[in-house]
Amino acid sequence: MDFGITAVGAYVPRLRLSRAAIAAAHRWMAPALGAGAKGERAFCSWDEDAITMAVEAARDCAAPGARDGIRALTLASTTLPYADMSNAAVVAGALDLASSVRASEATGSQRAATTALAQAIEARAEGALIVASERPMAKPASAQEMALGAGAAALRLGTGELIAKVLGAASVNAAFADHVRAVGAASDYGWEERWIRDEGYAKIVPQAIAAALAQADVAARELAHFVMPSPIRGAAAAVARAVGFKGEVADDLSAGCGLTGAAHAFLMLAKVLETAEAGAKILLVGFGQGADAIVLEATGRRPAGRGVTGALADRVPTEDYLRMLSFYGRIELEWGMRAEAPDKAALTNAWREAEQLSAFKAGRCPDCGTIQFPQLAFCVTPGCGAHADRFAQVSLADQPAKVLTYTADWLSFHPAPPLVVGFVQFENGARLLMETVDADPAAIDVGVPLRMVFRLKKADPRSGFRRYFWKATPDANADRL
Repeated sequence: MDFGITAVGAYVPRLRLSRAAIAAAHRWMAPALGAGAKGERAFCSWDEDAITMAVEAARDCAAPGARDGIRALTLASTTLPYADMSNAAVVAGALDLASSVRASEATGSQRAATTALAQAIEARAEGALIVASERPMAKPASAQEMALGAGAAALRLGTGELIAKVLGAASVNAAFADHVRAVGAASDYGWEERWIRDEGYAKIVPQAIAAALAQADVAARELAHFVMPSPIRGAAAAVARAVGFKGEVADDLSAGCGLTGAAHAFLMLAKVLETAEAGAKILLVGFGQGADAIVLEATGRRPAGRGVTGALADRVPTEDYLRMLSFYGRIELEWGMRAEAPDKAALTNAWREAEQLSAFKAGRCPDCGTIQFPQLAFCVTPGCGAHADRFAQVSLADQPAKVLTYTADWLSFHPAPPLVVGFVQFENGARLLMETVDADPAAIDVGVPLRMVFRLKKADPRSGFRRYFWKATPDANADRL
C-alpha cells in the first residue's frame, strides 16, 4: 500500500511588516538595505512562539475529529522556548492528543524538519504528525532582518487517501558550517554567501538528490516541482539546473512571508500541494550540515485546511518597525509601574487544570445542559447544583464564537496596547471573558465572528516557565453572526 502525506496544514502570523519600513528605519547607517525593500515579512506578536505557531499549523492539518489516529508528534524547530522541558508535550496537550502519543523534538539544524520527515518515511510511521515551527531572530539593520519571517507547517503521514505519495528519500551528512548560533545567542553568525553556494549547495545537495532519484527510479527531467528553501538568492534555481531539472522552481514565499528557517521547506511544499496536478512529481530538499532529498508524487487531492494561501491572506499590515523590535525583545520600553506586578507561575495549578487550560475544555452539566468555564465544583445554574464529576467535557477551541461585549483598555499594562477584552459568546452557549488579539480596536464590534488561537499568557521571569492559554481573534473567513 502506498505511503505518504495524508494531510497538510500551515500557519503564518497575521502581523506583517513592510520591508520598506525596516529599510527606512536604518537609512541613516545602512542605505543599501533599500535595494531589498520589497514586499513584507511576517513576524510574531509578543504572545507567539514556536509552540503556539506549531499548535495552529497542526490544527489546520488535523481537525479535532481527525486526531484519533495520530500516534506520534514530532516538533521540528531551532527556536524552541524550552531547553529542558518538552515543547512537543505542550503542543500535544493543546491538541488534546492521547497521553499514549509519543511527543519528541527535532532541532539543531535548518533541515530538522526534512530529516524528521525522512526518518518517518524510512520507518513508514503510520499516524505520524510532524510540525515544523520557527521564530527566527536577526540583528537590526542586517540583511537577515529583511529576509526572515515566521511561520509553521504540519504534515501527517500514513496510508489511505493521500495528498502525495512517497517515491524515495535520501540524506547526506556533512559538518559544513554555513552559519552558526551558539547556545544563548540571539541571532545567527553567517559565513560568506559565495562559499556557501559553491561549496555547500552546489556540492552537497546534488549528492542527496541523486540518491533519492535513484531510489525512486525517477529522472530529474520527470520532476514537475523543485522545493528548496535558501537564504541565498538564486541558489535553488542553480541547484535545479545542475541536476537537470526542467520543471517549476517553487515560490520561496519571500514576498509575503519571509524565510522561516526549519519550517520553510514544509511551508513551500504545502503551497505547492495546494495546486499540484495528479501525477506531478515533486522534489523536496532540506539543507543544513548536509542535505535531505525526498521525492513525492501528488495525487491531486487537495489539503482540507486553509493552508498557506489562506494564512498569507489573513494579514494585519503595519509600518511600526519598533513594534517588531519590542515583541522580539530587541528594545526595552518604559511601561510604567503597572508592568511591575509579580507573576510567579503556579506550576501545580498548571498540572491540575491542564485539561481546561491546554485543551480548553469546558464542562456540560448533565442535568440542565449549562456549559461553563472554568469548571467549578458544582453547576452554576441556580437550583441545579450537579457535581462537576458528572460533567461532560466539551472543547471550546474550535467552537464558533462572536463578540458579545468589548472594551479597549489603554490603562492596564499590555505588551501590545490597547488590551482588547470582553465577553465572548460561543455558539454552544458558553460565555467567557477573554482577550482578543491581532485586532484593530476600531474594527471590533458586537457580533464580530471570532476564532480561538493558542497563545502565550505570561512568562515567569524567575523560572522561565511559560503559561499558555487560548485567546480570541477576528475570524476573517466567517460570516458575521
